[in-house]
Amino acid sequence: GLDGVINCWNLPNSNIDPYDSYDPDVLKCSLEGHTDAVWRLSVNHTKGNLVSASADGTVKLWSPNSKIPLLNTYSNDIEGIPTSVDFVRDETDKIVVSYKSAVSVIHDVETGKPILKLTPNGMSGASDPSKYINRIISHPTMPIIITAHEDRWIRFYDVNDGTLLHAMVAHLDAVTSLAIDVHGLYLLSGSHDCSIRLWNIANKKTCVQEITAHRKKFEESILDVAFHPSKPFIASAGADAIA
Repeated sequence: GLDGVINCWNLPNSNIDPYDSYDPDVLKCSLEGHTDAVWRLSVNHTKGNLVSASADGTVKLWSPNSKIPLLNTYSNDIEGIPTSVDFVRDETDKIVVSYKSAVSVIHDVETGKPILKLTPNGMSGASDPSKYINRIISHPTMPIIITAHEDRWIRFYDVNDGTLLHAMVAHLDAVTSLAIDVHGLYLLSGSHDCSIRLWNIANKKTCVQEITAHRKKFEESILDVAFHPSKPFIASAGADAIA
């Protein structure tokens, strides 16, 4: 939330009446530690941990089921405020954080130390705020990090050496959100241009479908996209208050 609090919820019974009064048992726990808005969360289901990125300039690692849920806090004075975060999926002892400088950094979970820097221009490039990163995600099966940028581009990086593998103009406006299906075959992107695009990752990153499903409101449109973990469904959330 904008108040810096992270709430963890139990899923209510699927037969619940949506107009019933609020059941406090659905709130599993609240994680307090951030002092400003929380932008992004990522969950590691195998370890039961989650990581959060906040406007207070920190990234925090949590174990919601522990007596002391806050495991670690990371900050990067050089790159500034984090904008998005994810676990590196094939190496869950690492997290990858994007910063306002348009640089992304892979950190060691235990020590918090930066391991590798990913820049929009490849290894040697300097930071570039015009390439602000709205979303960063890790591929579930391959050593690839994918970033969605304000400059309309999507960029692919090698986890092992930070090489810029591929970059493409993906939308007509800022790319706000990314998701990958559980098998790692398709990439889903959302944008302020009101479109959702489906990309075939293996086949030269080609766009195989485009869906226009939202309207603009205050110059914003699609804010998030997601794949269903087992069924052939996708979801999107927009500034027009529609899911």
